[in-house]
Amino acid sequence: MVRKPSRHRERVSVDYSKEHWLLLTRLRCEAVRLMKVLECSNIVVVVHGSIARGDVTVKSDIDVFVPNPPSSFAIETTLDRADVRIGRRVIIQATPRHVLKGYIEVDDRKTISFPLAKMSKTERGFYRFGGEVDLEGLRSNIRVVGVDKRLMLIVPTEKGHVESSVIGREEEAASLIGTSPEIVLDRVRALLRRDKIGRTGVFVEREVTYEETFEMTLKRLAETKPEVRRRLKFYE
Repeated sequence: MVRKPSRHRERVSVDYSKEHWLLLTRLRCEAVRLMKVLECSNIVVVVHGSIARGDVTVKSDIDVFVPNPPSSFAIETTLDRADVRIGRRVIIQATPRHVLKGYIEVDDRKTISFPLAKMSKTERGFYRFGGEVDLEGLRSNIRVVGVDKRLMLIVPTEKGHVESSVIGREEEAASLIGTSPEIVLDRVRALLRRDKIGRTGVFVEREVTYEETFEMTLKRLAETKPEVRRRLKFYE
């Protein structure tokens, strides 16, 4: 079921069950193992979303993000040397104005993503909006403030978290998250629009073949799609 945005302003305290804490611990341990592989090769990574905030469910994925990748080859070589199975590889661009990203599916629950061009400050801020934590933070059992797909602000507590809608409280949410109000407002508008008109698909979704690298596929996309070419040059 799709989790729809909520406009309820009331703060609700959520206490986690023993099963919830065990699930969170297991998912974080899996994330740590994957992140360690990359950081051992000096590839800095973060995990974002519910695992960073703590409000996981049995359907939560492990989304690892590489903010400043040396190259897709370096990432894939590191995974290969550690005997980490690489599944589907794909390039995705949400809209013509968004950065293109590479996605490596490790299994049904784990994905490593990275930008294929320079990101804008707003695009980088999206991850902090949803909550992100680095490897050291995971090891220290840190949970961070972030916003879920319902546009509920998740503030971790000793027993679980307190949640409340960010709609109409964007500046307060930005202060708690540690990001700019513009980024929060942008995400709120985008998610409310998606809720109103539904998902409209993505502008680019191109699978990377076994014989190609991400960069090779990206070059071919740029040769055939002027919008991709313009986006690659925009933040150079």
